[in-house]
Amino acid sequence: MALLQHSPALHRALFLNSSSSSTAFHQGPAFFPGHLHRSRVTLQVRAEDSPIPPQDCIVERSGRRHALALGAISTCISLTYANSASSEVKKGFQSVLDKKDGYSFLYPFGWQEVVIEGQDKVLKDVIEPLESISVNMVPTSKQDVRDFGSPQEVADTLIKKVLAPPSQKIKLVEAAEHDVDGRAYYTFEFIAQAPNFTRHALGAISIGNGKFYTLTTGANERRWEKMKDKLQTVIDSFKVFDVYEG
Repeated sequence: MALLQHSPALHRALFLNSSSSSTAFHQGPAFFPGHLHRSRVTLQVRAEDSPIPPQDCIVERSGRRHALALGAISTCISLTYANSASSEVKKGFQSVLDKKDGYSFLYPFGWQEVVIEGQDKVLKDVIEPLESISVNMVPTSKQDVRDFGSPQEVADTLIKKVLAPPSQKIKLVEAAEHDVDGRAYYTFEFIAQAPNFTRHALGAISIGNGKFYTLTTGANERRWEKMKDKLQTVIDSFKVFDVYEG
């Protein structure tokens, strides 16, 4: 079976030092956000992150603003349709819905967004720097993640080549495949041991819209038992959906 490195597009975007992802990796990978300066933490509240509640779509139909009301109804219908692709929000979580790039997921309440070059989305706990979520995308001509090989093959290559530096000792705990609405996803669990910390992590990958999507999340090994259910919720909530132009 073909491995990830056999795809020229993915090879260039994921594994070459000249790529944006590799640049971010060498500066301090998003997957290990303890390298981040706190001054770069930014709070960003966007419309797609805070969907309009259904009750807010109720408008008054009488009076001179009838035409404006009809426009508001149309907007709410459009937002409701787009939000159907997002993950159902659970207690203690907030949602991300990226309608431009075609993905959604949940994250623990209180985590903040930070900006890292080469990463599409990074969220982290400001107190525990190893607790984070990172989403990255690279172009691919493949139509299905299974075209790259088995879950174990793809996860092992991705971890060793992208998600952890060569200096860390890596252990792939498990990798699996599942299907959601006809789209294949690979999920995996691994442990990355550095000289001064050990991170226990989960990942999910899929293909859609001509892109290879990777979401990773994790925590310090000492907090794994406390955080693993929350992090599993993040992984289970990750969805890729088709984006239509026009």
